[in-house]
Amino acid sequence: MTDIVILGAGYAGLAAATNLAGRTRKREDVRITLVNAAPRFTERLRLHSTAAGHATADFDLAGLAATAGFTFIPGWITAVDAGARTVRVDDERTLHFDTLVWALGSTADTSDVPGAAEHAYTLDSFADAQALAARLNDLHTGTVLVCGTGLTGVETAAEIAERHPHLTVHLRGRDEPGATLTPKARSYLQGVLTRLDVRVETGADIVKVLPDDADVIVWTAGTRVSPLAAAAGLAVDERGRIVTDPVLRSTSHPHVYAVGDAAAVRQRYGIMHGTCQGGMPTGVHAAQAIARELDGREPRPFRFGYYHAPISLGRRDAVVQFTHPDDSPRRGYLTGRAAVWYKETVSASPWPTYARMLKQPGLASWWPRGGRFTR
Repeated sequence: MTDIVILGAGYAGLAAATNLAGRTRKREDVRITLVNAAPRFTERLRLHSTAAGHATADFDLAGLAATAGFTFIPGWITAVDAGARTVRVDDERTLHFDTLVWALGSTADTSDVPGAAEHAYTLDSFADAQALAARLNDLHTGTVLVCGTGLTGVETAAEIAERHPHLTVHLRGRDEPGATLTPKARSYLQGVLTRLDVRVETGADIVKVLPDDADVIVWTAGTRVSPLAAAAGLAVDERGRIVTDPVLRSTSHPHVYAVGDAAAVRQRYGIMHGTCQGGMPTGVHAAQAIARELDGREPRPFRFGYYHAPISLGRRDAVVQFTHPDDSPRRGYLTGRAAVWYKETVSASPWPTYARMLKQPGLASWWPRGGRFTR
């Protein structure tokens, strides 16, 4: 029996679990176990919407696992020994593995700025988003400060401003919103923020967060990964991400695959950044590579090229920037209703895709390889 343990059921981890279950469903010598802190799949693409008070679907991981034929264990990963091939869950249960898929993802980085962890809300989980939604619903007047002018900060500020027009929303950070977009797409995005009366403050390095900075403070400025990978003895980069070979195996422990935000996956254009569009393909590729190893074949190198940056601006507006494989902007983009439809289609696609992977896992292996950008 080959025991495969997958840590984390985010976009990448769940893609690895369901795709591998589909590829090995006729084998009786493979046992797949998925471990995740929460019993539900968190749609991180929708957490800013959840935080503003919109309803979010409840996707049950145990039900999917039962259908797929793998074991689901809800619990916190408290220790991993990559050499001994063991995982501790909730400090009370030990799992042994032959192959490990590390998909623990990332969280908001509140460690470097004093006061951020104590006084700011984050969007790391469904519970975090619900807590923020409850606080916003209690305010009849006041100010909301969103720290970080990246795409998550933009989406969060726009969503709250649209849902709670009685609140004054500030968006503060170093760069101007939409800095990575083409000038026309960036101008459209900034125009929507102006229409929603979001007060944008750029050129600011946030060095401290105080409780009286605003009635509600939301932190979206940067992410970090779990220190468990380094503690487990795995080779990591300066940000704590697991360094992988071209196949997505750990360079120090080849029986460990790393996918999604937790992996430092190098392509010709540089290290991939954490997004759903890149995370799910890494999970599928890891599943494909493990299945090839089980069959005695050599896994193929992973290649991926970016293709879009969909940004919601409330429920009734959006902008979608199409990109080159290295994530630089193309000339084309969408706005308005077309962009809203596109963004919603992207956000709604993962869960039904996981179900399809069980029956047709090979179809999930189609994504942009990046052409000359990754060759």
